[in-house]
Amino acid sequence: MSEWFIYEGTGGPDPDKILRLPDPPPWRAFDAPVVPYDVPPFDSSTHRRLGARTIPLPIQDPGTLELINAALYLRRPLLVTGEPGVGKSTLAHSIAYELGLGRVLDWPIVSRSELRDGLYTYDAIGRLQDAQLDRATHPAPSTPEAAAAPSAPPTPASGQPDGQVSEDIGRYIRLGPLGTALIASDRPRVLLIDEMDKSDIDLPNDLLNVLEEGRFAIPELERIADRPGQRTVKVLTDDGRRVEVTDGQVRCRAFPFVVMTSNREREFPAPLLRRCIPLDLKAPRDERLAALVQAHFGDGSYEDNRDIVDQFTEAEADGALRPTDQLLNAIFLAQHAARDASDRREEISELLMQPLDRGPR
Repeated sequence: MSEWFIYEGTGGPDPDKILRLPDPPPWRAFDAPVVPYDVPPFDSSTHRRLGARTIPLPIQDPGTLELINAALYLRRPLLVTGEPGVGKSTLAHSIAYELGLGRVLDWPIVSRSELRDGLYTYDAIGRLQDAQLDRATHPAPSTPEAAAAPSAPPTPASGQPDGQVSEDIGRYIRLGPLGTALIASDRPRVLLIDEMDKSDIDLPNDLLNVLEEGRFAIPELERIADRPGQRTVKVLTDDGRRVEVTDGQVRCRAFPFVVMTSNREREFPAPLLRRCIPLDLKAPRDERLAALVQAHFGDGSYEDNRDIVDQFTEAEADGALRPTDQLLNAIFLAQHAARDASDRREEISELLMQPLDRGPR
């Protein structure tokens, strides 16, 4: 294992590893003041994808590890391409788990995704409805005597005195996965931008400035930043927690580790490629496949299910596409439906390990 590696691809979480990461190059250094924020621990999504990562076998090959660590050192996004089912999305969870970086921020891309979806959302309708409800609950004076009486100062949700914003706008703003990843913390978050192939033609170009500058503005907060008591506003994050935003700007300090995945269904613009470290991820085989099986089924499970593993690898000789999760499905079902019946195990494996296409790739 190379001594300069921060991520090694094996073992359980070791939060001290990230402390060995040197300062970024000058052109990738960000200096926003640290914002207090309690990063949530790993959730069930990480545990489902990784299984029990306590096996002493490599999860990734040396070339892959070099590119991952290059992205860590250079503070550049990792653009991961590969066939469906080779573990592109799982890679982000593996990095977060091993380096102790907390819950993975997941931004699944669809054809309608826009940059703002990843940055933040503003619920203007909800804010209007709450204002209408407040007026209905506290109606204006209806008698001449009440109208002539001095009115009590309002008690807005934000605690601001009379003459200022009468409600806490931060309750209606929520940072998206990308916006949350850019919170100024002293340790990077891991952001998964999954299946970039599905985006429209504009999204890759729209990402360029945010990935380069590590910051973005929230116009709704910028407009009120000069009002007394409104310079700093607490907003909701993708983690479901509150964080302070000052002057309507979200700025990063430790640039997040960004994993963008692609199934090779489209080409990306050169400006985006220039800002990324490219990684073409191959399907796990040999020791890597053994590590994957044992992570999900325990020590010795690779040899115990070698008949199904061999059937899976031999079937690939026809050049058709068979994702690795088909192998895991076959092993799991065979353990319950055909513990000792070898012919039944083979039948189950053939049933579940059908190619996704019929031609060589």
